[in-house]
Amino acid sequence: MKNPDSAHPTPIIIPVRLNEKPLGSSAQQAFRQAILDVENLRERLRDLRAEQAEARRRYWQQVGPAATAVVAARRSLFPSLEEALLLGYFSRLEEQQIMELILGNARALEERFGEDETAIIRKYAPAGRGNSAASKVNDKNEGTAQAEADFTPDPTQPPHEQAAAAAQARRKTKAQRQQEATEQAARADQKQLEANTKTIYRQLARTHHPDLERDPEKQANKTAQMQRITEAYEADDLYTLLQLLAESGPADADSDDVLSRYTRALLQQQIILKQAMNEVKYGPSGFQGASAKKQEAELRQLKRDLRAEAEYVQHVGALLRAPDGLRSVLRQLAAEGLDSI
Repeated sequence: MKNPDSAHPTPIIIPVRLNEKPLGSSAQQAFRQAILDVENLRERLRDLRAEQAEARRRYWQQVGPAATAVVAARRSLFPSLEEALLLGYFSRLEEQQIMELILGNARALEERFGEDETAIIRKYAPAGRGNSAASKVNDKNEGTAQAEADFTPDPTQPPHEQAAAAAQARRKTKAQRQQEATEQAARADQKQLEANTKTIYRQLARTHHPDLERDPEKQANKTAQMQRITEAYEADDLYTLLQLLAESGPADADSDDVLSRYTRALLQQQIILKQAMNEVKYGPSGFQGASAKKQEAELRQLKRDLRAEAEYVQHVGALLRAPDGLRSVLRQLAAEGLDSI
């Protein structure tokens, strides 16, 4: 815009604050920044999970039927294979091959599709084999119970993916369990800090109690502030108490110590949130890392592979119903150096 009384543009004046100092002590500033960072990370994580849920929905619409067909085809193999072991028709070596087929099929259902085949693995896995599934199950009994107790299914996932996540929880390694124990201890420490609202209340009361103020105007302000503090304490509203503590005037050493401890807890929470974000984006069920065009191509190829696998397993299942057909399958697998379908 131009000034009608002048040929020159009207100057635009932008107020600039010079030498503005951050409010509060360094502990208060660090705490306020930590709260802001945690809130931003939580919002980003919520957005990522919403995107992941939508990606899962689209993925399941396209891949779910084909995966379900493979699971059904593989499950139909068990009756024929188990009946073959009762016939007395096969040699000991062939019976060993049949048990390996059963185990390989069960592992494929667990590891690829999340089906729980623990019972059949325990039944047929060689007892003395160190790397057998049965040995692994026995070695992980203690951790498995805890993993199952800690596992909570995601209701936004299709049932098939919930089963896969549950199976993955049962297969957690020692390192994963140790990492989760560390994170759980950090969360417990944070909860312990959060439960200590009385300490924060006392800190605030020492600073804002109106009975300690003689100036009438300041006393009225502190009365209003103390009312907010009391309401937050009675409602067990930790967030408001912490905000009030961070917004207080010059803090004493005790207040800064409390804030520093909460800041450390918030920094640990930031690490956990970032790990959760990376898991959502790049973990086993992640939806980022490839372009949309590449993801579509991978989905098409996966569907083709699953349909071909279902047809092949169904064909093998038909052969297994006759002893001679099963013997033919065993010989073909042995010739190709394979012990599972």
